Amino acid sequence: MTPGPAAPLPTGGSASPIVRALSIAGSDPSGGAGIQADLKSFAAQGAYGMAAIASLTAQNTRGVRVVHSPPADFLLAQLEAISDDIVVDTVKIGMLGNAENIAVVADWLERHRPEFVVLDPVMIATSGDRLLDADAERALQALLPLADVLTPNVDELAVLVDDSAAPDLEAAIEQGRRLAAAAGTRVLVKGGHLARLDEPDGAVVATDALVAPDGAVVLLPGPFIRTKNTHGTGCSLSSALAALRPQRDSWAQAAADAKVWLTGALAGSDLLRVGSGAGPVHHFHELWPAPRFSAEMWERISPIREAITTMPFIQALSDGSLPWPNFSFYLTQDALYLREYARSLARVAALAPDQDAQVFFAQASAGALEAELSLHRSLLADDRSSAPAPAVPPKRPCAATALASPVTAGYTDHLNRACAGGDYPEAVAAVLPCFWLYQHIGELLAGRVAQWGGTGAHPYAAWIDTYGDPAFAELTEQAIALTDRAAATASVLQRTAMAAAFERSSQYEWMFFAQGTDLPDWPV
Repeated sequence: MTPGPAAPLPTGGSASPIVRALSIAGSDPSGGAGIQADLKSFAAQGAYGMAAIASLTAQNTRGVRVVHSPPADFLLAQLEAISDDIVVDTVKIGMLGNAENIAVVADWLERHRPEFVVLDPVMIATSGDRLLDADAERALQALLPLADVLTPNVDELAVLVDDSAAPDLEAAIEQGRRLAAAAGTRVLVKGGHLARLDEPDGAVVATDALVAPDGAVVLLPGPFIRTKNTHGTGCSLSSALAALRPQRDSWAQAAADAKVWLTGALAGSDLLRVGSGAGPVHHFHELWPAPRFSAEMWERISPIREAITTMPFIQALSDGSLPWPNFSFYLTQDALYLREYARSLARVAALAPDQDAQVFFAQASAGALEAELSLHRSLLADDRSSAPAPAVPPKRPCAATALASPVTAGYTDHLNRACAGGDYPEAVAAVLPCFWLYQHIGELLAGRVAQWGGTGAHPYAAWIDTYGDPAFAELTEQAIALTDRAAATASVLQRTAMAAAFERSSQYEWMFFAQGTDLPDWPV
């Protein structure tokens, strides 16, 4: 018997181990929002992404220029083509553009009901402009009950309950309860625009809330990330939620995990450097290797480095014209600073996760800094009556009796906070600029000593030689390598804290030198 043609294999069976997620939304050619953000979010959660485009936009990180909605029957053709061939596990609905598209989506949902549906009711632009006309807003109200979760922003939530925008999280949750009860579905109240200070620990928190139709509330706290890169945040959160729900036991767990992921995407957004306006979040912050931390930070502080090397204090130190009273003041403050810096290095050693780092920072605290303090004591003991100054005022108090300046106190307070918090990556980043910037300056100034005819001729040769010495450069390279090692295993939030600590320490280094020009009789 001759066998007949084989039956076609099913192409969209429900046994697929990969979540098949569909986005129905508008397109953003700049890649940060809409369909493009949704597909990236799906992929970041391990889901297979599909898209039916409801609207086309011409936009970038600075705003939307043109919106075009193709005929509604074309949107329907896209949806039918997908559902005729592929089982859709979960759906995210975003910008639909007009009442006709909304009606098409509502009809398709009723005929091809996926198990999970998230609706992001895109109604209001960041500028505050309404994106839907009155007919479309009425049609959208009828679509709400067909979703499992609604994810409006604060302004959209207010419109949906015919109220003014909530001034705080409590008011927003109350509006969420009203909407959830009216639509018979869950509402994710987003607190990014309602961030507030957490009084016990002084951190700024942005709490979301998942509200059920019966009024029950699950709070989803998280840190507030200070960044201008918020383009597509709502799209990305709602699509992550849709992709995660088939992989989690509840909407609450999916929402919590989506929020953690988005927090990391916001924290990592500066690495992308896309556009000159509100840039996109970093959808693949957990997948892409981060650039080497030290190289990234050295580039970031290039304006600070330029300001340090061109400031009057460093220029006069370089050519030997710096008045001794100014240098004496600097040395006194530096001796006070180094005592606290030694304590900070000891804390870094105690926090270090491996023996190499423990030994390095312990030795830096006990040995290298003691040598520097000895240099400061010998220089401060020098009367320098023939120093290059037009008029030498009375000698300043020695470091043992002097008071720390506001800059010195601010710098050491910053280091104490960074190193006392128990987070090694942040602590090691905070102490690095004192190594690196001093080595950088010493290397730049070393050539000036040679121009004077040798170490004995330049009035500040001993100080310059200390930081221009190859041994100090080797110590600096070790400190950089240990910081990069810490950054390589740090989370996105930890790297963000590291960057902030490094940049703040670098700013203090600039202020530390700059205060040396604030004395009387400064001739430059």
